[in-house]
Amino acid sequence: MSDLKKYAVVVAGGRGLRMGSAVPKQFLPLLGKPLLCYAIQAFAATIRGIHIILVLPTDQLNSAKTVLKSYLGAIEVTTVAGGETRYQSVQNGLKKVNDDGVVFIHDGVRPLLSQDLILRCYQQTLEKGSAIPVTPVMDSIRIIENGISKSINREQLRIIQTPQTFLTNIILPAFRQEYNPSFTDEANVVEAYGTRVHLIDGALENIKVTTPEDMLIAETLLKASA
Repeated sequence: MSDLKKYAVVVAGGRGLRMGSAVPKQFLPLLGKPLLCYAIQAFAATIRGIHIILVLPTDQLNSAKTVLKSYLGAIEVTTVAGGETRYQSVQNGLKKVNDDGVVFIHDGVRPLLSQDLILRCYQQTLEKGSAIPVTPVMDSIRIIENGISKSINREQLRIIQTPQTFLTNIILPAFRQEYNPSFTDEANVVEAYGTRVHLIDGALENIKVTTPEDMLIAETLLKASA
């Protein structure tokens, strides 16, 4: 593997309102372990020496230290306070990236991140500068314009996943530009800066846990892969 530095910025800034739980969803137990621990362990197990940066709301930083110590053991994690938007949270995490290398930016509530996807993203980033995991749209899709719905060709659509992966010389300058509400993910930010991004096949099991139903699906998939 390349001598370039490797970083994983794991963004876990949600409040879990759609979960209907007082506990932030990234700390909810999934088969006895906090949700956010799965992605961290996946990166640590796949890439030796990777620098893991966990971005959390300010009021969760202290409790996170206890959780990380209890469940992650010797895995070293740098915790960083997030911002009001995803853009600001990622921007804060990237401030801990100070060498040339490769940066993975991953949703902390995607617990089924595989070593295969991490390695494929890493390899393509070395070759092309970026890797944005995507999956095909399975459902029929319609768009509503002026109250009228129109069918869209789903073959031209893709669902975006993480880890969105970039060379540092691409992602760092892009996150120095002024915030725009259109920045819904890192690919948007990089494109707005004028750099093309490159897609890569994602994984259907790499789901984002947002609702109680998603937790049940994640549990089932984890048990099946054990």
